[in-house]
Amino acid sequence: MIDINCDLGEGLHNEHIIMPLISSCNISCGAHAGSIEIIDNVIQLAIQHNVKIGAHPSFPDRENFGRKVLNISNSELQKSLEDQLTVFKERALLQDATIHHVKPHGALYNLIAVNREKASVVIAAIQHVFEAVKLYVPYQSRIEEVAIQSGVEIIYEAFADRTYNEDLSLVSRTLSNALIEDKHEVLKQVQKISEKQLVTTLNFYEKEIKASTFCVHGDTKKAIEILQYLQEYIHTK
Repeated sequence: MIDINCDLGEGLHNEHIIMPLISSCNISCGAHAGSIEIIDNVIQLAIQHNVKIGAHPSFPDRENFGRKVLNISNSELQKSLEDQLTVFKERALLQDATIHHVKPHGALYNLIAVNREKASVVIAAIQHVFEAVKLYVPYQSRIEEVAIQSGVEIIYEAFADRTYNEDLSLVSRTLSNALIEDKHEVLKQVQKISEKQLVTTLNFYEKEIKASTFCVHGDTKKAIEILQYLQEYIHTK
């Protein structure tokens, strides 16, 4: 069964439409978007729809929506992440909700895919707050290596609505072809990754990749249409 995840709680207020169309969610912890009230509301929605709940921490940067690398020390980053995860854990406990996973957001996610030092900071923060929680990671990344060495259970994630470079990094959002907005092309990428463990890169190379959960960004222009189309496919399998 293909797992579809979505980043939620980011102030778009479309969670009530998206939640029935996904099987796991990544809820903003308030550092790049959202609020305590939004966290509570999205957790409640996830419980109602039996959707796996994940924390979505980021660089503390609401100005840039967490999509720029912040030049902060490792100790500052770790403290921020621990604060975010602690708040999220406390809000989940109030609703007796289980936190299934953690998935870092935006620039932090991309940075720890290639930077082992920052990946170690993220793992330290997670292990300081949680005894046992899964971590969504990209295939063949530094965060994958550090997580495995630290005993953190990983789940491989790929992006349904983003294009890839040859090194399996995501094509920069500054480029016009970074996003896949056609639902047929999104499905084609999900099928190829899930069935053949391959992804076609921007320059038409085929690269090995593994994933059991696929992200569709909630702020993608046609996110609802894409999610509905993916659900039709999943339910016919």
